[in-house]
Amino acid sequence: MESPQPPPEAVSFLKRHRRLSRRHFMAQSGGSAAALMLAAEPSPEALKALLAKLGPYLTPQASFRDVSRGKPVPHSLPPERLREAGLTRDTWRLEILPDPEHPATLGKRFSLADGTAITFDAFLEVAKTRSVRFPKLMTCLNIGCPLGMGVWEGVPLRELVWMARPRENLRRVHYHGYHNNDPAQMFRSSLPVGRVLEDPDGLPPVIVCHKLNGEWLTPERGAPARMVVPEHYGFKSVKWLTRVFLSNLPHANDTYAGQNNDIDSPMKTFAATLHVTEKPVAGKPIGVTGYAQSGVSGLSKVQVWISPAKAAWKDDDPWFATAPWTDAAILGPPESWLGGTVRDIRGLDARGTPARWPMRLAMAHWAVLLPGLPAGDYTLRSRTIDEGGNAQPMPRPFRKGGRCDIEEIAVRVS
Repeated sequence: MESPQPPPEAVSFLKRHRRLSRRHFMAQSGGSAAALMLAAEPSPEALKALLAKLGPYLTPQASFRDVSRGKPVPHSLPPERLREAGLTRDTWRLEILPDPEHPATLGKRFSLADGTAITFDAFLEVAKTRSVRFPKLMTCLNIGCPLGMGVWEGVPLRELVWMARPRENLRRVHYHGYHNNDPAQMFRSSLPVGRVLEDPDGLPPVIVCHKLNGEWLTPERGAPARMVVPEHYGFKSVKWLTRVFLSNLPHANDTYAGQNNDIDSPMKTFAATLHVTEKPVAGKPIGVTGYAQSGVSGLSKVQVWISPAKAAWKDDDPWFATAPWTDAAILGPPESWLGGTVRDIRGLDARGTPARWPMRLAMAHWAVLLPGLPAGDYTLRSRTIDEGGNAQPMPRPFRKGGRCDIEEIAVRVS
């Protein structure tokens, strides 16, 4: 059997760092006792096996983590039930209505009751001239690791809102997906209408999404159509979208708000470890790879720090701001997006080169080769520095607004 080959970004990393040296690592660590002395010349060969495990940059639909809600989960319904529920492309209908309790004034309604709800074919007609695509990491507010990285495609929600001809008393848009015709299972999210109609600070638009990585959404990913809100956690990107309400309500009415979550905080920047050299040996370099989520504040650095497991730390420095962190290398973007098809992907030029890297609201892989250590138990930590110079978990260290704890990994050197 042939040994696995490193992905393109791994090869690129190895080319750029072919001559890693003892001086490099001592400079990065400041020659600290925590980093300790090298007993052997480090070699990028020690990273090859770890880099080969990183896998593709874009997550195949079947490999996304699933946190779907419902009993039964809508995507588990048999084919005939999916059709009855309007969860196939030929039976899907989208209603756009005034909020019954806080109605906006509309010139037109799209309703199942009167046969005017938007069909999938009508939706695709709008998509022919208005569809957009952008990379986004789908991530959960309360889970430390991403659900998957993809290129999402759909129609800006504002295009559908304007089809309803709103005239006045429109302050908020709220929406939900199919929920087994059981009100107790409804999961609802909302957005201020200003975010729906305009895109602040260069963000992509909020979309009604029908494709992921160039393919039709699968039922597990929310087919036929779902909401995707670029800068927010997954609870805003409701699956199996069926109804949009245009409302004069002045505040959020998200399901998550009633579950003691901060529903207004956008995605944070943080890092976590994926792989560490298996069974590291005393005095031999230790390879580490991981991923970083680049939130609304961007990403400028990933850093790691390994220290003796039982070492005490300063009580007045709970986030290890003064620890001897080592810079990791942030791997470059993928050499190919969607098989080389980059037409109209926001943030990429015609050759598939990102205008900025790492891209905001997306993922980046990172790698580092740490100096060898004496035998013993250690704690490995990783963190990010955002584009404003804030070290994780700052500037928003509160878990209700998105998990971004500094991860701690136990490492035993034998």
